Order: sequence, then structure tokens, then C-alpha cells
Amino acid sequence: MVYKEMNKELSSLLDEMGLKAKIASSILNTASSDQKNKFFDLAIESIQKDADTIIEANHADIQQAKENNKDEAFIDRLALDNERLQGICDTLEAIKSFEDPVGKVLATWDRPNGLNISRIATPLGVIGLIFESRPNVAADAGGLCLKSGNAVILRSGKDGLRSAEAIVTSLQAALVSADLPKECIQIVPSESRDAATLMLEGLNGSIDVIVPRGGKSLVAEVERSAKVPVFGHLEGICHIYIDEHADEEKALAVCLNAKMRRTGICGAVETILVNDKIAESFVPKIVASLSELNCEIRCCEKTIDFDGRSVPATEEDWSTEYLAPIVSLKSVLNVDEAINHIAQYGTGHTESIISENKDNQTKFTHSIDSAIVMINASTQFADGGEFGLGGEIGIATGKFHARGPVGVNQLTSFKYIVSGNGQIRD
Repeated sequence: MVYKEMNKELSSLLDEMGLKAKIASSILNTASSDQKNKFFDLAIESIQKDADTIIEANHADIQQAKENNKDEAFIDRLALDNERLQGICDTLEAIKSFEDPVGKVLATWDRPNGLNISRIATPLGVIGLIFESRPNVAADAGGLCLKSGNAVILRSGKDGLRSAEAIVTSLQAALVSADLPKECIQIVPSESRDAATLMLEGLNGSIDVIVPRGGKSLVAEVERSAKVPVFGHLEGICHIYIDEHADEEKALAVCLNAKMRRTGICGAVETILVNDKIAESFVPKIVASLSELNCEIRCCEKTIDFDGRSVPATEEDWSTEYLAPIVSLKSVLNVDEAINHIAQYGTGHTESIISENKDNQTKFTHSIDSAIVMINASTQFADGGEFGLGGEIGIATGKFHARGPVGVNQLTSFKYIVSGNGQIRD
């Protein structure tokens, strides 16, 4: 009985948040670009002013995560310090600098009967974002949604809830100072999983789209249970193919960065495919370099004997997103075998080819059906900020509405404005 009453209270709270978000989104839809940009200036000031409070909340989250035996990769995703808070501010500044997408004329044309038809960018409405352990997501998502004219309801995982709440408090103070409803950016003040379930049901029609940010199990559950549209990807099993025509020094630098810059992000490479013709020269280099950085290398039976520091790969490794200093390595006969391996084991996130051969580059980019395909570049560039989108709310690997980094322009829909002068249809 107590549990049912708690659910009832949570349901009422979420419904109220949804209604307030709808009202806020309708007000935000008519806000000027100057007013929205004023928010970003105030948000940066607010986060800088509240830095100690945010970091204190983050320390409490980290302590709890350690007590819950979370691994180092998890702690790294959760952690905030002054440098990372400055990174949040830099992202907000970048989002501010982008052209306001709302009201943008995407296309316009005249009909023989004199009608003028325009396709105009419009906000999606209210976005529900369910995320796990990255508290910076609260700021990134809040800024991107605000810029694109959308209200957002955030649901943080319990491990980073204190940090995310502290960030949202700063953002709401900036909203009020900018004469915008503080309900433009809200966060669910509850650790209950039922909150996510209620959001997936749409809060009685208040939520227009759901964005999951987290691991495979979270995204799979969201896509399975949501009753509203979803932007999301299940996981990032990213590949790099080292072609026989690769510059080996370039390939080595790219692979080291793609794996070790930050191992816990979805753009980190998980499998390196090496052309058989250069395996004897390249594999010892990559195994030695990664081993020195305390990365475990799991090699196929063709490459396992090139260096004693590697361990045998299993079939399961080819379909594993490690999010840790572990990488699988496999020898392939040619670019076609690399493409086939990625088609079998990839998740449609990000793949890269290292090659100086234009024909192989073209074959790879045309054949790979992933949201992001790179040439001679680290997969860690799979990021909205690096794409010049001013940050991202997530990376979508589906094929409807948005694909790849979801930035301000991808957070809009459109409507048609038809202007006439008394025309009637026969």
C-alpha cells in the first residue's frame, strides 16, 4: 500500500512537470534569439559562481559510487572538476554562437496557381532525456534544447543525481534571470526507476520525444518500452580498418588516440582490423604501444603470436563494447573482408579507414552503413562539438529524422506555411 502511494505521488509529480514543460515550451517557442542568447551568458556565469557547490555535490556522488564498487571507467564518466566545468561552459558558449534554428526557412517555392509554400523549422516541443552517469549531459542537453526552442525534462541515474541537480539549479537561476520559465529545464528529483517508466509513457502526452544516454541495457529498455518516438543507439562497437595502403605511423597514432584518449565513451574504438599484408609489420607496433599504456589487446589466431603481451580473442570479443582499456584485433584479407566483419558485428555508430588509397577509401565509405564513417581520423571525433554542432544531446544510429550527432538543427521538425490570395481548389 505504501509503495502504491509512493507511485501515485511520483506520477502526480511527473504529470505536473510535464504540464509545466508544455507551457514553458509554448513560451520558449516565441522567445527571441537575443533572449535565448542572454540565457547562455547568464548560465555560464551561474555555473562558474556555483562551481564549488556543484563539485561538492559531485564528490558526494563519487563517494557513493565507490562504495557501490563502480569501476574506474564509470568514475571517470561521473567525475567533475574545475576543468570539466569550464568545458561545460565552453560548450554552452559554442551552442550560443550557433544560428537560431527556430523559424528558419528550409525551402520555399511558388505553385502555378499563385500559392507560395514554405517549409519552416519548428521545435519538437518537450524532450525527455534519460541518462546515467555523466552529469555534464544535464548542461549539454539543457543548452541544446533551449537553443532549439524545446523544453526538457531530465531523468538522471541515481549515481550522478546530486551533480545533475546542482547543475540544473544553476541553469534554472539563469532562466529566471533571462525572463524565461525555469520549467524550460527540469530534472526529476527522484532515484526511482518508476520515473523513467512514466516518462516513457509520455506523461499524458506532454513528452514529444525521448532521448536515452547510457549503456546498452538502458537504451534497449527505452526503445522497447517507449510509447513516444526515441532518438538513440544501443551501443558503440566502433571499428578502425588499417588498409594495406595505410601510412603505418599515421595508423598507429590514430589507433592509440581512438582507444586510449578516453576509453569510456561511445566513440572509443573497440576492434582494430588490420590488412593481412601489413599485419607482420604493424601488429607488433600497435601491441607494444598499447601495452605500454596498460591496454589489454585480444588478438585473433593469425596475430596472437606477433607479440607475447597479447591474449587470445574469443568470438564474443567481436561483439563487445568494452568501454575500458581493452581492444580486440583481427587480421583481414582486404577491405571487403573488413566491410563484411563490420556489417556482422558493428552497431551502426562509427567506423574509420586508415588508407592512402582513394579507391579503397571510397569503397569503405560507400559500403559501411553506419551513422559516421571516417577516413584517416580517430573515432573519438564522433561528437557533436567536434562536428561543429555546438555539442550534442546524443548520437542517433537510426535512419529516421536524425542520424549521427543530434545537435540544435536535429532537435527541430518543420511545418508548411502556405500563403495565397483567395485561391480555391477546383
